This record gives sequence, C-alpha cells and structure tokens, in this order.
Amino acid sequence: MTSVLVVDDDPHLLRILKLALETNGYTVSTAVDGRSALLAASQNPLALVILDLGLPDIDGTTVIKELREWSRTPILVLSARHTSDDKVEALDAGADDYLTKPFGPDELLARIRALLRRSADQQAPEPVVITDNFTVDLAKHRVTRDGADVRLTPIEWKILEILVRNPEKLITHRQLLTDVWGPAYAKDSNYLRVFMAQLRRKLEPDTGNPRHLLTEAGIGYRFQP
Repeated sequence: MTSVLVVDDDPHLLRILKLALETNGYTVSTAVDGRSALLAASQNPLALVILDLGLPDIDGTTVIKELREWSRTPILVLSARHTSDDKVEALDAGADDYLTKPFGPDELLARIRALLRRSADQQAPEPVVITDNFTVDLAKHRVTRDGADVRLTPIEWKILEILVRNPEKLITHRQLLTDVWGPAYAKDSNYLRVFMAQLRRKLEPDTGNPRHLLTEAGIGYRFQP
C-alpha cells in the first residue's frame, strides 16, 4: 500500500483526510505540527506528504525546506492562504503542488494520483514524451508535430524541456527564469510570457485554449501530457 503522511493542526480535517485516503487504499500517518512531521518523515518511507502551511510550531514552508535537505518525497501543500505570494514561496521552497482550502475530495485524490505518477516516471525516465498534438524526444533534442520537425530556439527548448520533464507539476515563474536565464532574471516574467506564446503557436492546436502548456495565473506554468 502507498504510505502518505498528512500534516495539519485541525483535528477535524485530519480525521476527514485520513478516512478519505484510507478508503481509497492509502496507508495514512498523521502529524499535528511541523517537528512531528519531520520526525515521522525521517522514520518511515513515504510516497507522499500532504502539508498544511499554518502549523502551530514552525511554518509549513520551513518544513518543506528542511524536508528537501534530505528527501525528494513529493509534497502537496494544503492551505487556506489564497495569495499568489504564499503559493510561490511554498513551491519555490520545494513543494510539488498546491491546493487551496476549501477543496473537494475528488480534486485532492486527482492531485495525489498525478504526483505519484510523476514520481514513478522520474524513477524510470522516458526519453520520449508523447501528447495528442506533438512529441518531444528528450534524448535527441527533437520535437515533431504531425510527423514534421518543429524548429525551436535554444531558449524555447530549455523551457519546454523543464516542463515536460516535470509532467503535471506546477513550475513557478522564478524557477523557470532562474533555470533558463539565471538568477539575475528571476523576476523578469515578461521573458516567459513571450516565449510561452511562441511555444504555444508552434505546438498547440488552439493557442487561445491550450491543452498542454497551461498557465497558473500569477504563479507559473504546468505541462499536461
């Protein structure tokens, strides 16, 4: 069974999440504060951590940073904080996805499945990524659409490569800008908008309603295979 750690200081929500996850076949452990969460994560092999940011002892973002010092376990953040800054901070600290309270159980379970799929894919990386509209051969640095090669600039390729290597993961503007252009450009999101528009024109059948290169307003981008 898949082991999940749920961290939240709301006992009512903790019980609901534990029941919902166990009903769907997950093995669930719980923690009510950050230090207990870090201890539990160090003592047990986990497939996923579900983490609230507003904890009574240390902030959830601190938990993420400390966990990332020694673990690559996927982290799904649950929080009542609605601002883009909070989401960006958690994602830049190392969280893999973010779900704002209140949320529906179906969306939670779908996010969990997506994170576990991506984690499994990273353990056995596939050099060819296939969508309904285009194919990316990571080993050959080649993109094709309708059987024909798509010519990408070096910058377009770097952006696309980061996204397709992290399917369904929300990648922040800051992370993309830093990885592609360097830390000095971490706040210049206009660069990204220009190049994402170019990628969509080359790869998406409908640039006004993209299916694969998705925008999370004010936060970043997500590749949907």
